[in-house]
Amino acid sequence: MSSVLVIANGAAYGQESLFNALRLSITLKEQEPTLNLKLFLMSDAVVAGIAGQQPREGYHLQQMLEILTAQQIPVKLCKTCSDARGISNLTLADGVEIGTLVELAQWTLAAEKVLTF
Repeated sequence: MSSVLVIANGAAYGQESLFNALRLSITLKEQEPTLNLKLFLMSDAVVAGIAGQQPREGYHLQQMLEILTAQQIPVKLCKTCSDARGISNLTLADGVEIGTLVELAQWTLAAEKVLTF
């Protein structure tokens, strides 16, 4: 079984890099259901993990994250980045958790491929 780690840094709404990271992650899992996929959000991307988003139009990042977590794909938000943005104690999207740099390091060492956005 292949293992892929996706690390996203782009702003939740305002850039498309996070949107593209999530689109690719969903498509990778659709194409290869046995893929060991993990997703780690850093910098401004952590905002996508907040529950209760209601974008007026376009893509819906919370729904995209919940599609991934419903498939048992670990989705973690950088604790340092979340703390800096004041979201560590907010309600997160279903299945999304706060993670640490130690976890990211472990995931990176274990992954066959690491994709960054």
